[in-house]
Amino acid sequence: MIDFKDHVWTFLGSFAGIGIVGYLQQTYFNPTDQVLLIGSFGASSVLIYGLVNSPLAQPRNLIGGHIVSAIVGVTVHFIIPEEIWLASALAVSLSIVMMQVTKTLHPPGGATALIANIGSEKIKALGYWYVLNPVLIGVVILLIVAILVNNRAMHRNYPLNKEWYKLWKRRY
Repeated sequence: MIDFKDHVWTFLGSFAGIGIVGYLQQTYFNPTDQVLLIGSFGASSVLIYGLVNSPLAQPRNLIGGHIVSAIVGVTVHFIIPEEIWLASALAVSLSIVMMQVTKTLHPPGGATALIANIGSEKIKALGYWYVLNPVLIGVVILLIVAILVNNRAMHRNYPLNKEWYKLWKRRY
């Protein structure tokens, strides 16, 4: 059965989340910088707006997975800057293991680690600032939009943690 209402909420959330991040990038950064909007945010949007009940879509996983992976990715790039194939394989593999260890598994985190190694020179030049901007700032924006949009739909509860959920949930 196709749930058109669910698809509408998914669309609204992902459009708003990526749209806000993209708008901020366009407004506050030179078009050639491209440092706020990274590809892994698209994959995160699939989870936090399309699979809101997934454990992998919850705030701890969203934020923690990206942060852990960004730190791993940047660290690997500093250690092995010239061997992209090796740095990429290590960054993704180590980020997966570190997300498992920290219980923050979020599949797009692997892409965040990879981007730290294969991204533009501007991304690589950020070093550990990459963890703050674009990663942390971007995922916080996506999370705020996910909480606001997903909880407007009567059939969605995001995040699943009911205590935190109660702080954000408002019915008008």
